[in-house]
Amino acid sequence: MPSKAKRSVLEPPAKFVYGKVLSLDAKVVEKCVPDKVLLILINALDKRASPRKIDAIMDKIEKYISAKLRASLLTVADEYVPDTVANSRKVSTVIAGVCKYIPDRIIPVESSEKWSNLKAKFSIPTLLIKEGKAAPTRN
Repeated sequence: MPSKAKRSVLEPPAKFVYGKVLSLDAKVVEKCVPDKVLLILINALDKRASPRKIDAIMDKIEKYISAKLRASLLTVADEYVPDTVANSRKVSTVIAGVCKYIPDRIIPVESSEKWSNLKAKFSIPTLLIKEGKAAPTRN
């Protein structure tokens, strides 16, 4: 089995383990979670996620999570997530449903290409949120 020997030499052990664990998770979600449950949860998230809450959460992320750590997380998500997870319809739906709320402003500049890859891999839409209207001025 020369391919196994090549894989262990070329691929870091952590990447191999993460790939196996994430693939198993994707299989469990595909088999055990009904479509109706996913639909209910995604709809509940969409109803509860107001633009004000989203902005508050993103401000906290920018404040408490450094750009370097955010860049590292995007690198791990881009490189370590195997195609079997990305091809899982249910897992991709959950990831796209959550990640659509992440604005491009919190993505570090050096990771914009990795973010674009993730958006394509998981079909993450760009959510357009209208800014709140300014309070009318009284003269």
